[in-house]
Amino acid sequence: MPSDTLWEIAKAEVEKRGSNGSESDGVEIGEKSVFFIGSKNGGKTTIILRCLDRDEPPKPTLALEYTYGRKAKGHNIPKDIAHFWELGGGTSLLDLISIPITSDTLRTFSIVLVLDLSKPNDLWPTMENLLQATKSHVNKVIMKLGKKNSKASSEMRQKIWSNMQKDHPDREIIDPFPIPLVIIGSKYDIFQDFDSEKRKVICKTLRFVAHYYGASLMFTSKSEALLLKIRGVINQLAFGIDKSKSICVDQNKPLFITAGLDSLSQIGSPPVPDNDIGKLHARSPMELWKKVYERLFPPKNTNTLKDIKDPARDPQYAESEVDEMRIQKDQKN
Repeated sequence: MPSDTLWEIAKAEVEKRGSNGSESDGVEIGEKSVFFIGSKNGGKTTIILRCLDRDEPPKPTLALEYTYGRKAKGHNIPKDIAHFWELGGGTSLLDLISIPITSDTLRTFSIVLVLDLSKPNDLWPTMENLLQATKSHVNKVIMKLGKKNSKASSEMRQKIWSNMQKDHPDREIIDPFPIPLVIIGSKYDIFQDFDSEKRKVICKTLRFVAHYYGASLMFTSKSEALLLKIRGVINQLAFGIDKSKSICVDQNKPLFITAGLDSLSQIGSPPVPDNDIGKLHARSPMELWKKVYERLFPPKNTNTLKDIKDPARDPQYAESEVDEMRIQKDQKN
């Protein structure tokens, strides 16, 4: 039995394909990786399929899935390759975040966080858990990279400020995510029917979080026009296509804010009465916004947020014959 795991074999195969292409053509092939994380059943697969022009129904994501796309740069020039990773299970499989993010891939890696706008009570814990776990791992990889290649590590740390103008008034307040980050609010078609006050709190909160992390923020739905805009943003991450400079901050329309174009003065203060602000004891701006948000949208019981750790026991993946054999095997052990 080979000792390599499925992911190690897949990674080796992808690297082999890339290196073979480089050797045979004598031209460097551009490779970037985009990692989709976010709400369970939030629409991550749909967005990936749309970006790759694949007309097929999305299937439930099993743990961690991989696919890739190619884009021609010109006549007789090797196509650029984009690696698409997707983490399933919402926040239940955080340990798998470390698989695609390595010191070899980090410099061309981007994160897309997809949040289900139709479930506002789950939104903050999903966002917080996924971003904290991803940021923690990325920082470890950057430290590891720094020991081997201090120049590359230093360049990465400088690059995270590239979206923010040098004279931007918020430079001293924000804390950019260590690699490019895009936050997508999905199911806007449901969200747009929410009470206006609820929409205001969700929009302002997501604008603050995105701005604080130096991320882009946009809302989408099944609308073809919105999906095309999202596709353009993902293509920029995957193939280096020029960024869109358009912006929409109207809470009555789908938000679309490219990284670096927002500001705390435009976002405003957390939506809470002035006399209540003093009662909210917070150690940081992020914690203050969290407390304000969770007053209106308290997170559900932590047990319900904790998805089943083992996908083999998740009822949505039930296979009667396989499950029966699994039970027999477990009994023997």
